[in-house]
Amino acid sequence: MSEEQLWSSASLDVSNCEKEPIHLIGKTQAHGVVVVLNPKTFKVTQASENTLKFFGISHEDFLGFSLERLIGKLSFERLETAIAKESGFNAETLQINGQEFVMLPHFSENNLILDFEVLGTTWKASQFQQQLTSIINGLDGVEQTTALCAKAAKLIKNIFNYDRVMVYRFDEEWNGEVVAEQKEKHLETWLDLRYPASDIPAQSRELFLKHKVRIISDVNYDPVPISPEISPITGKALDLSKSSLRGVSPIHIEYLQNMKVGASLTAAIIVNGSLWGLVACHHYSAKFINYFHRETCKFLAQVFSNKVSAIQTGIFNQKFNEKSTLRQKITEELNIEDSLIENLLGTSLPFTSLVESTGGAVILNQEIELFGKTPSKEEVIDLCSFLNGKNQSVFYTKSLKDKYGSAENYKKVASGVLSFKLGKSKDSFIMWFRPEMAETVSWGGNPNNKVSYNQEKQRLSPRKSFKKWTEKLDGISHSWKDYEIETVKAFGEGLNQFLLAKQKEEIARLYRELQEANKDLELFSFGISHDLRGPLRGINGFAKILKEDFSRELPAEATKAINTILSTSHKMEVVIDDILSFSKITSGDLKKTSFSTRKLIDELLLSFNIENNYPSSEVVIKENLPETFGDRRMIWQVWSNLLGNALKYSEQTKNPKIEIGATLQDDKDVFYIKDNGVGIPAGDRDKIFKVFSRASKSQFKGTGVGLSIVARIIEKHRGEIWLDSEPNKGTTFFFNF
Repeated sequence: MSEEQLWSSASLDVSNCEKEPIHLIGKTQAHGVVVVLNPKTFKVTQASENTLKFFGISHEDFLGFSLERLIGKLSFERLETAIAKESGFNAETLQINGQEFVMLPHFSENNLILDFEVLGTTWKASQFQQQLTSIINGLDGVEQTTALCAKAAKLIKNIFNYDRVMVYRFDEEWNGEVVAEQKEKHLETWLDLRYPASDIPAQSRELFLKHKVRIISDVNYDPVPISPEISPITGKALDLSKSSLRGVSPIHIEYLQNMKVGASLTAAIIVNGSLWGLVACHHYSAKFINYFHRETCKFLAQVFSNKVSAIQTGIFNQKFNEKSTLRQKITEELNIEDSLIENLLGTSLPFTSLVESTGGAVILNQEIELFGKTPSKEEVIDLCSFLNGKNQSVFYTKSLKDKYGSAENYKKVASGVLSFKLGKSKDSFIMWFRPEMAETVSWGGNPNNKVSYNQEKQRLSPRKSFKKWTEKLDGISHSWKDYEIETVKAFGEGLNQFLLAKQKEEIARLYRELQEANKDLELFSFGISHDLRGPLRGINGFAKILKEDFSRELPAEATKAINTILSTSHKMEVVIDDILSFSKITSGDLKKTSFSTRKLIDELLLSFNIENNYPSSEVVIKENLPETFGDRRMIWQVWSNLLGNALKYSEQTKNPKIEIGATLQDDKDVFYIKDNGVGIPAGDRDKIFKVFSRASKSQFKGTGVGLSIVARIIEKHRGEIWLDSEPNKGTTFFFNF
């Protein structure tokens, strides 16, 4: 998006302030010169257009100028050495054209950028030492954040003498509040006023993390263009993120002018790597603070940041340890025999006491239980759907209705929510709720009037009024503290461990039951063998006696009935044998060895007596069959069932032929057995491996257990089996172990 598009009235939106490319501003402030060099040649490639004023060299003549000619041999050699050793740059004072400067080098992509700031008024060494001592002593021993902020504001006011010094703290939504202030007596106070996040947009906050101190020496300065605008080295606009002379966004300039501010100095307060707040200094006329004085301000901000971190860490540790005692007491009462919800209902301390809250909810596997003052069960279940969309283990907000519109209906009891996702299943959470709090806050101007479109300037303009504006907060709870969030994380992880232990216990119980079931199945199988075979033999025996001894005396219908009894009892015997085989495979352990596949197949062919039983069938075995590693007894059954099927289902074909071989697929040996028999219809291929399921025509004998046995054996060997078949043209089974 171009700058014209960004600031057009058609795209008027406060979010555009967030998109302003302030690091690519292309202009500098007026109290120094920005010089850009090619680090390979040390020749000037770009510069701000005020070189004549400060260096006595016109901008046209300065492009292509040698750096050594500008700063002298010794300074040039020190800069060269720093680049060669990658040791980092130091600020260096030097004189150019009869004027003293501070040279501040840094790299931006492949550009070497030098800021030449006028040196200005300096402190004597003794005065400088006195300032550092006053900073350390002034902040030492302060144990309250509020008192620390007040002390820091007073120190900076005394050292730098700005008209107004404020300590400005961000909340979790990046709105700011003036928590400490020192000012001239005639100025109205801004203490406790709040300012919306849009006043210091995201990209400005990001730059404060990189360049911790920012000065605007004259709000009403005339910006100095950098020429050429595009870097000849990178072919892009120059990134001035680290430049102390970087020009200021016209929107921010107008913002300060609307506040009647003439100059500003801002220092970042960074706590644990995040922007905690700012020290903001305002002067109502132009005011320049040189680089070394700003380093003192940076030092003070760093000492202040460390003190804030220490105070917050101390509070965090104290509170977290207190909550840990409660958390441990609750978790110690959890009984693995009961469900999590039953456990939390029965603890002597409610889980809602872990953090300041008026209610809570536990949702686990479609079960829900509410504790204290909460939304309804239906509303909590709907809230779970919203939280699932966040895809966060921990979610918290003090204004739920701003993020989830339906929460408007129950803001009185649940304006704030803190939740932890339990386990990996959907809609499983533990939640804490906070009610709406009645609070009136004062803003530095109406926060809803953020920007307007300036027709004359053809861009957005900031608000003009900073008059105190008061509103009553709606649907907002107290903020969740960092120690509360960490307490919930620790408690939630403890509950997840409890759920995992329950799952393990359940798995162990099911395994024990499965073992018992397997034993029962084994007894049942042998019971079938014992209890059914005896009567079956009796039926078979008496039927044979009738046939052999009385067939001449019996009518033809009786003889036919006897033959039916004999054939049916034989089929039943085969079914019993197959059931026993399947049950042994299901419960049996593998005894793996490496053996010759060819030898196993030769033994199998011999047992089939193919010459007599299948005289028309041709069996072709490919050479160099690989060895098999597995349970030989079980794999014998695989080949036996597959070869038996191939012989049986191709027997009625003209010139029946079976081919046995192996191929290599994905570095695995894959065996196959191919026939030219009846084939298997496409609709039957999914069911042929199921017990008692058959796809063949009725003229082929079988129980439908054989391929189930094959599939189970291959599964136990962690292998695969699949097939390729075409009706009336044959079937090929492929398998590996």
